[in-house]
Amino acid sequence: MLRWIDILTFARYGNPEPPQRLERPDAEWQQQLTPAQYQVMRRKATEPPYRNAYCRSYEPGRYHCVGCGSLLFDAATKYHAISGWPSFTQPAARNAIRYHFDDSHHMQRMEAMCNCCAAHLGHVFPDGPAPAGLRYCMNSVSMERRATGSL
Repeated sequence: MLRWIDILTFARYGNPEPPQRLERPDAEWQQQLTPAQYQVMRRKATEPPYRNAYCRSYEPGRYHCVGCGSLLFDAATKYHAISGWPSFTQPAARNAIRYHFDDSHHMQRMEAMCNCCAAHLGHVFPDGPAPAGLRYCMNSVSMERRATGSL
């Protein structure tokens, strides 16, 4: 189980090695992704709160990166955080997420990215439920939910 101190350590000293790496030229990302996905995943925009696909969705399954298909979260770790975006308590694997200090917009936050393709997913905060106290606040547009057992 990851805790806030683990995330700070990863961001400061180096993230875990991803299971694979995917790098593409910007032009390929623009062709593959919808305009909304491109703005969030490659330009670090944020989708509108409450009006996104997974904010109020609690079906079983697994959430994968739209950019590369990597497994990010299991629906069993999703909870209602009243933030306007889908929230999770833990990633699917220790090396699923890449962490980066983000001081944009006059805030201090921890950016959460796909560890395989470096797509912006959202942010992680130390105000989630016990036992780990983490809240992964994600943009729906950067993920796709697949039924459990799907590749």
